[in-house]
Amino acid sequence: MNFADIFNKSFIEGFSNNDLGFAEMVMVFALAVVLGSYIYIVYRFVSRQAFYSKQFNISLAVLPVIVTAIILAVQSSVVISLGMVGALSIIRFRTAVKDPMDLTFLFWSISAGIICGAGLGELAVMASLVITIMILVLDRMQILRAPMLLVLNVINLDAEDRILDTVRNYSRYSKVKSRNLTKDKLHMIVELRTDKGKELLKELEGREEILSVTLMEHDGDAVC
Repeated sequence: MNFADIFNKSFIEGFSNNDLGFAEMVMVFALAVVLGSYIYIVYRFVSRQAFYSKQFNISLAVLPVIVTAIILAVQSSVVISLGMVGALSIIRFRTAVKDPMDLTFLFWSISAGIICGAGLGELAVMASLVITIMILVLDRMQILRAPMLLVLNVINLDAEDRILDTVRNYSRYSKVKSRNLTKDKLHMIVELRTDKGKELLKELEGREEILSVTLMEHDGDAVC
């Protein structure tokens, strides 16, 4: 037996993990299921309603179990590990991520499966608790609502200054973002911050030179 044979035998034997019995595997998978269900509940609680996807959340719950199975299989044989690398290399994740927070939950779910498969259940539980606390604390931090958008269709082109004066009376901040001028109409978008949106709309709707007015807000946040 030459050096190459000894090295290959030592490498393969060192990579094998046949000491894990049926009861231990059941416990590992049970912990993966518990953590997956926990991630499912946390994501449903903190996700914004507009971006919530039940199918994506179910995927988060199932991922720890799948990754745990992969890690256990990879630990059993170097041949399986190489085959798994080749199989996973052809997988492409093409679903668009609508919310950056989804990436955090995705990595959390995969990491929980890897840690469980490695037999570090305490670490997986501790990491999940720390991540949950950080998400809840940071999500509850005081924030300032993003500016609203006031969309105006004006008939009288000379009424812009009077309209902007009215907007300033009802808002703490205002700025014209765009103007679209046609032969007899002016389409204008004004960015503003106000707590008196209803009063502002009533004031503007009473103007004869205003054809239509719309006040829009979105879920974007800005740190104070």
